[in-house]
Amino acid sequence: MYMIYGRQSCDTRKLEEGASIDVGNAKFGGQEALVVLDHVFIPNEYIFLNGEYEFAGMIVERFAGYHRQSYGGCKVGVGDVVIGAAALAAEYNGVEKASAVKDKLIEMTHLNETLYCCGIACSSQGFKTKAGNYQIDLLLANVCKQNVTRFPYEIVRLAEDVAGGLMVTMPSQKDFESDTVVGRNGETIGDICNKFFAAREGVSTEDRQRIMRFLENMCLGAAAVGYRTESMHGAGSPQAQRIMIARQGNIQGKKQFAKDIAGIQ
Repeated sequence: MYMIYGRQSCDTRKLEEGASIDVGNAKFGGQEALVVLDHVFIPNEYIFLNGEYEFAGMIVERFAGYHRQSYGGCKVGVGDVVIGAAALAAEYNGVEKASAVKDKLIEMTHLNETLYCCGIACSSQGFKTKAGNYQIDLLLANVCKQNVTRFPYEIVRLAEDVAGGLMVTMPSQKDFESDTVVGRNGETIGDICNKFFAAREGVSTEDRQRIMRFLENMCLGAAAVGYRTESMHGAGSPQAQRIMIARQGNIQGKKQFAKDIAGIQ
């Protein structure tokens, strides 16, 4: 087996000596790799279909359904963190009481909880199969994932709006800690950065740095690969869900409902 490590944005800044703030999500990381399985032995008990090609389409649909259902949980968890980080950024910037900021946080919460509703719905509407396992509602699972291809992008847009341009224009941790003298009064680069990037009283510039770098990582950096781009393409790109929605949507049944109500034979 081979693992070819992927490159991420801002790699150089993250690898600078002593960097911890600029890493963004230092606790959990966020990297990708190309995994190549070369001459791998598969024991018979792990073979799902052995020549039973008539079930190939069904197993793909069911696997995709479970995967698309899970996005109503995993991406919502990430969304909770993004919303919290945006709220902290607003607080550190001293604008948390502004009505426009409050409204943006409300909209982010509304979108995130709507995704959660979809995940709960397709799970609760599932049914027990003859084999004893539970099958989620395929239509609602695909609706869930279709929404996930859209809502996180708006959540991130609003987070960037609340945080402000500082999340991408702020100097690096190395600059904030620099002892290089440049000012006429003996001020260092670090002194100048900490002076002009101070916000509200009681909030350190380091805390402000940390939340801004975290948001940059979630919205634009390596972690965004797992939130925004994966929201779009994980478990199938948008068109894959639309195909399944068309198959599961029961348009003929809905037409019959309309005919019955309208008195059409």
